[in-house]
Amino acid sequence: MSYEIVTKNNVRDRFISYNKPTIWRDCDAKDWNNWIWQQQKRIKSMEQLEKVIAVTEEERTAFAKSHEMFNMGITPYYASLIDKNDPNCPIRLQSVPKMGELHILPEEYEDPLAEERDMPVPGVTHRYPDRVLFYTTHNCPVYCRHCTRKRKVSDPSSATAQKQLEDGLVYIESHKEIRDVVISGGDPLSNSDERLEYILSRLRAMDHIEVFRLGTRNLVTLPQRITDAFVNMVKKYHPVFIHTHFNHPKECTQESFDACAKLADAGCVINNQMVLLKGINDDPKTVKMLNHKLLMMRVRPYYIFQCDMSQGISHFRTPIEVGINIIENLRGWTSGMAVPHYVVDAPGGGGKIPLMPNYVVKRDNKKWELRNFRQQNYTYKEP
Repeated sequence: MSYEIVTKNNVRDRFISYNKPTIWRDCDAKDWNNWIWQQQKRIKSMEQLEKVIAVTEEERTAFAKSHEMFNMGITPYYASLIDKNDPNCPIRLQSVPKMGELHILPEEYEDPLAEERDMPVPGVTHRYPDRVLFYTTHNCPVYCRHCTRKRKVSDPSSATAQKQLEDGLVYIESHKEIRDVVISGGDPLSNSDERLEYILSRLRAMDHIEVFRLGTRNLVTLPQRITDAFVNMVKKYHPVFIHTHFNHPKECTQESFDACAKLADAGCVINNQMVLLKGINDDPKTVKMLNHKLLMMRVRPYYIFQCDMSQGISHFRTPIEVGINIIENLRGWTSGMAVPHYVVDAPGGGGKIPLMPNYVVKRDNKKWELRNFRQQNYTYKEP
């Protein structure tokens, strides 16, 4: 079965498409739309990057000094969204090294969320009572500069061998309290359809597993990965949830729209986990625009994450007040569906802690004085 994208009122036409950079202008459409070709042609060197954007001296120096610590990798598709003449392009900031990556602060960690500490077996982080994170690959189509797993992502030595995969599945099968598995990486969609189906089929065969989630940024950086074959495979194992990672409205293209439509039409529930990034999405107007676009794409804004305490990403980090202000300017001013949870994933493995503006003015026994989004006060009396 193939999926034809059908939309009413030309919703898809409200989204931008890309312009291929000159280097790929003559690329055959069959190749361009092939996700494996996109992976193989990723921009990994300065020589390739110079053919796509006007590289600044800072970017050139940052690449040379950071490359050994954390590789650069950009799919041709995602590179086509970069403004080649704007060093502050939000796509460029997320994918091209900057000098800030070289500044490692004392309070930053290689493993900021203590995922390795809470691994009973390699590749499975079991922190919460009823759910686990299952690490299945080190690879991603694009190596995001704000990545929280730099210690593993892009590093072939952290690749998930078959034995590690099997040991993880055995652990999950033997722990009946687990009902929810987050399949992660890297990006799990970097695995082949065959390997993914093996994982999904093994999990679905376990009576205590109710749902699983695929944590992927392919919808943003490599929408060509969402093939008819992949979608037809996934729909056999429902309920399947997709957690993706759009950070800016510029990433909401017709190609991403189509990828989301295929998954939604196949019955997948798609949630977005935005990371709050300085100079990219740290203002209410940008976040509101992003969330409105996501809802048109049938993607629910789920989380805004405060930037983790990962090494070399302090130039992306904002004060917490910035995130609270964004929620303040969303709640009541737009539909509740467009208001995600703002959370700090606590350093050291404390888990996700929600933060929000304080709407309680005062409390007097059973009488509560509350304020609304317009700063108007109202009294609620408990029975």
